[in-house]
Amino acid sequence: MQQMPLKIFTGSSHPELAHEIAKNLHVKVDDMTLTRFACNEIYVRPEQTVRGSDAYVIQTATSRVNEDFMELFIILDSLKRSFAGRIHVVMPHFGYARQDRVATPREPISAKLMAKLIASAGADHVITMNLHSDQEQGFFDFPVDNLSAKKLFVEYFAKKKMNNIVVVAPDTGAAKTAKRFADAVGGELAIIHKVRTAHNVSEVSHVIGDVADKTCIIYDDLIDTAGTVVNAKEALLRKGANDNVYLVATHPVFSDPAVSRLKAAKFQEVVVINTIPLPKEKQFEGLKVLSAAPLLAKTISNIHNAKSVSSVF
Repeated sequence: MQQMPLKIFTGSSHPELAHEIAKNLHVKVDDMTLTRFACNEIYVRPEQTVRGSDAYVIQTATSRVNEDFMELFIILDSLKRSFAGRIHVVMPHFGYARQDRVATPREPISAKLMAKLIASAGADHVITMNLHSDQEQGFFDFPVDNLSAKKLFVEYFAKKKMNNIVVVAPDTGAAKTAKRFADAVGGELAIIHKVRTAHNVSEVSHVIGDVADKTCIIYDDLIDTAGTVVNAKEALLRKGANDNVYLVATHPVFSDPAVSRLKAAKFQEVVVINTIPLPKEKQFEGLKVLSAAPLLAKTISNIHNAKSVSSVF
């Protein structure tokens, strides 16, 4: 059976990542018209035939998350109506992922709604990184590859040859992933107990674990306004941790006032993945951005060639 041709498409959310992925795959990003009408309606049209192709759409969720999703839906519809063989969504940062349950009465489960809309628009498969909760894969009625960024962080910190490490989960929900990272880097585990009083507002009550005279690495899936992680650092220092506290997170959402808070907090380093583009105004001294492109490219290659994905990470 002849293999379907591999095609890479990109929306406007993160074209730099799409081109880096394509370079790792030794292909080019396929041409696609993506414009707006005067009324701001989105228009999409692939410039070459996609019939029977293995099409991968690179589109992440940024600060304009609603625009990113709407653009994605229309791209998917254009590929479906152009008879693409298989349509894969590569969304490193999956928007609305934090709205994954009903925590108080009358709340929506918006993450599931986005999953249903992606399927309705024409996708057959989603590749993402570090979903807010693993069970969100069940929101989709087709396969989901939820890649872990742990390997990238482990390789980065292995080069530093650090000792006396404590990996800190900024809340109890992050404890499981923080423990896996701690085991991988040969560190101990501590957990911050916090109380969330409103959206993007939290208070640290106490630290569980021994952090005195230890080098702490706060490990989370994303940084939004940075209030939680800055409060966590202050709590660790009060418990006698070393001043050189590191902050590690997959998704640099960096909503205002995150950047100013992170600058003022003076972490030893803030290490993130380029799942979301960071313009110059969101970059600062001590920020280290690791690329997800090689990992995503290898995943796409293995899927395209019917090989294992779990072996990648």
